[in-house]
Amino acid sequence: MSVRALTSMTRMTSRVSLSPAATNTTRRVATKMAPKTPIDATAAGPMLRYQKNLPKLPVPALHNTLQKYLQSVRPLLSDEDFQKTQKAVSEFEAPGGIGEKLQERLLAKANNPKVVNWMEDWWLDQAYMGYRDPVVIYVSYFFLYKDDKLRKAPANRAAAITTAALEFKKMVVEKTLEPEYAKGEPMCMDSYKYMFNNCRIPKKPSDFEAQFDPISNTHVVVVRKNKFFVVDTVHNGQQLSTQELQSQYERVIDAAGEAKGLPLGVLTAENRDTWTDYREMLLAADPANKDILHKIESSSFVVCLDDYSPVTRDEGSRACWHGDGRNRFFDKPLQFIVFENGKAGFTGEHSCMDGTATCRLNEYVTDGLSRNKINHGVTARTSLPAPVELSFKVNGQIEDAVKSAEKNFDSLISKHDLTVLAYNAFGKNQIKKFKSSPDGFAQMVIQLAYYKMFGVNRPTYESGQTRKFQRGRTETCRSVSTESIRFCKLMEDPTAPTEAKIGAYRAALKSQGSYMADAVNAHGVDRHLFGLKNSLKAEEPKPALFTDPANAYSSHWYLSTSQLSSELFDGYGWGQVVNDGFGVAYMIKANSLQFNVASVKDLEVHGKKYVNGTHQFKQCLEDAADELRDILLTETPAEAKL
Repeated sequence: MSVRALTSMTRMTSRVSLSPAATNTTRRVATKMAPKTPIDATAAGPMLRYQKNLPKLPVPALHNTLQKYLQSVRPLLSDEDFQKTQKAVSEFEAPGGIGEKLQERLLAKANNPKVVNWMEDWWLDQAYMGYRDPVVIYVSYFFLYKDDKLRKAPANRAAAITTAALEFKKMVVEKTLEPEYAKGEPMCMDSYKYMFNNCRIPKKPSDFEAQFDPISNTHVVVVRKNKFFVVDTVHNGQQLSTQELQSQYERVIDAAGEAKGLPLGVLTAENRDTWTDYREMLLAADPANKDILHKIESSSFVVCLDDYSPVTRDEGSRACWHGDGRNRFFDKPLQFIVFENGKAGFTGEHSCMDGTATCRLNEYVTDGLSRNKINHGVTARTSLPAPVELSFKVNGQIEDAVKSAEKNFDSLISKHDLTVLAYNAFGKNQIKKFKSSPDGFAQMVIQLAYYKMFGVNRPTYESGQTRKFQRGRTETCRSVSTESIRFCKLMEDPTAPTEAKIGAYRAALKSQGSYMADAVNAHGVDRHLFGLKNSLKAEEPKPALFTDPANAYSSHWYLSTSQLSSELFDGYGWGQVVNDGFGVAYMIKANSLQFNVASVKDLEVHGKKYVNGTHQFKQCLEDAADELRDILLTETPAEAKL
């Protein structure tokens, strides 16, 4: 499996109580269903009161995983290939064989009292820090906000977003943020420590994460016209009000002028080894550059004031996903983007945090501002020090590096496409009247759309989070099943009766829901196999299970899918993880569905080219949603219909 495919496994689906403006939602959940997890009286704060007593990530029984693996690959393989895979599994599981040895080693690591999570060191390195392709496109993700009708001037909107984000930061730093819950049980909150004042640092052969003191580093970095400015959010011990921040951002806009600066930020969009070399080049060019980089890397977050005005969802989504690559610093986990016309969004570096945490942050920001729940302060001091421009000392070698990075970025972006299906016919409310899981419904729409376009179903990744365990992240839900394929075939058969189509849909939904339930309980296939592979010693031959073509094929994610839903976002997405596949990020809102589709422009799948494949798949999604709605309406009581 490619490292890029590994990174797709970190996408996450929103199955927790994501507190909006305040923490009322999660508190209501806690009140209705008291967590079984004991409270740690010695915890640093309420946010971590369950953390120490969360269960450790389990190691599933070997036999169970192997049987589930066989079940997951069966619909993808011919009879002949499946027999070969069965043989490889039997050899692996033989008494006294390599499977038992690897399982014993994995259990020994998991049961080591010094190990919090048996997977995290392997996963962080192989899925993220050791990943050498650019983070933008392949790893970074974005949210596009709905418009703020009260704040259309960029400095005004950026200031309000900053105030709201700093309010959230305060709760994280003081550990007063309410934990998230799933079915009444608390989720791991450890990843929040990577949210503010954090940065990914390029290094060979594997990057590392740098954390900086969030209390002493009260500044944000603002990027305008490719120029970096420092704005301290505290003056004389008092946080700047929104009005004061707006004034500072207006000063940045004025100071940046009309001429664009040397776009050093584009270096962070390079191949990680190349960026490592360029960073060393920057540091060697002048001693002052070390302090400048430190200012950017240690900032609470980055605010990008773009001089571009996107209008459509597609334009806004692409601008948040990657922009022009210049007015950014892609190694920061938090970048808030505000455009010239007042539209706004967010892009995140994915290494140490999954999207449920940053979704909560962004919901806090957008919901708090829309409902006027944010304290903007009242002080408007006139004696604030002016924002300081961070002026790197460069030479011809660095200028050449920037030109090369720009060329590489432009070439990369030109090969990728993105489009958004905003499906407004119905949403979660109606899906529930269909007596269906909203997430399962969306997954079947995606499966049917793929079948419509290609006449076959192929390996599909859906992310399920495992944050109920200490430092848990995600597990794969393999969405393709014997039942889902039968459903797709019947839906495309004009002679099949509606009752048969609905029955097949219900069976497919049940299969998907069952696998997802196993995945969120850390009993999926992929993470366990990942651990077993990593338990193999370098001198040991690879078992047939790992060299079997079915192993690579079944985890080649032609569809990499994930759900995070918010009524406050107008877009959410990321790139595909294999160049013959799609990245499909979807939101399930109360009365609408939204699918973000990303792929390469000249899509080629098994020898056939699809020049406009991204938009063709978008149309297939719309058709699939319409057709699934139509058959389900036939069994829906009149009072529950659209």
